[in-house]
Amino acid sequence: MNLIFYAFGILLFVAVVLCVEGIYLWWNNYHGPAAKRIEARLRALSAGGQVNAERLSILKKRLLSDSPRLERWLMSVPRVGALDRWLEQSGSTWTVSQLLGYCGLLILCTLAMVPVLPVPALWTLAAALLLGMLPVLHVIRQRQKRLKHLEAQLPDAVDMISRALRAGHAFSGALGMVGEEMKAPIGPEFRTTFEEINYGVALDEAMTNLAIRVPVNDLRYFVIAVLIQRESGGNLAEILDTIGKLVRERLKLFDKIRVLSAEGRLSAWILGLLPFGTAGMILIVNPGFMRVLWQDPMGLQMIGGALVSMFFGVLWMRKIIRIRV
Repeated sequence: MNLIFYAFGILLFVAVVLCVEGIYLWWNNYHGPAAKRIEARLRALSAGGQVNAERLSILKKRLLSDSPRLERWLMSVPRVGALDRWLEQSGSTWTVSQLLGYCGLLILCTLAMVPVLPVPALWTLAAALLLGMLPVLHVIRQRQKRLKHLEAQLPDAVDMISRALRAGHAFSGALGMVGEEMKAPIGPEFRTTFEEINYGVALDEAMTNLAIRVPVNDLRYFVIAVLIQRESGGNLAEILDTIGKLVRERLKLFDKIRVLSAEGRLSAWILGLLPFGTAGMILIVNPGFMRVLWQDPMGLQMIGGALVSMFFGVLWMRKIIRIRV
């Protein structure tokens, strides 16, 4: 009896170990570092836009959703490819289905609190729609941050290409050097362009794909300069030196303006969030004191007038502090 019990315990232990190992291998194959690198490479190649429809559809099946039904529905949505490219530009690992799922989850969680919150259902619905936009705002913030970082790295990348050309390297080889030496986010973008050229894509088309993947004006000027030089000739190294110098001076001027407008931006944030924060604190401390705002017709008119005034005030402050360089 003891021998059977011990044998059963050993076999159970081996079965648990093998089960855990199988779960780990499955997770590593689909969510491990290697799988994430492959998925990022596929997303980068598919976001170029300059590929035929058949190849695009094959890659999109890997990107939009793991569910076939949801994938077919997303493919029928207009401009879903632009949304996927927008996610790729943000550097996010989310897919289109994950972004929509997070938005829907926040909306449902907020609507589930309707019986608990002492506010009208219409207000809760408006709050649910606003909270449902938080994942979108998060991706927008990521995209802006990544593009600013890429723009700051661009002068160094242009200088590296210029030095490589002076050293006798081909232009495609210089792109590969930038892809290997520079850190993310600009390094992987140039590496993708270098690999497209190696796979047989024309240089003009590969550079156009780079400009589409990275919607930065300075990078587009670089792409335009390269394409014009290929048609008309000239010293590309000197052209790139000039572009790098202009981008650096532009970034310096933009930083100075950003410092000078910091007080205005901080004031805009404080004035925009102060009414909502104050109303939330009063609603928590004394709900009856705030109830008159949506029970009395005059209170509804006051809320409407305040929201309209705040909207125009935010637009006016944004117009003042946003200076294009």
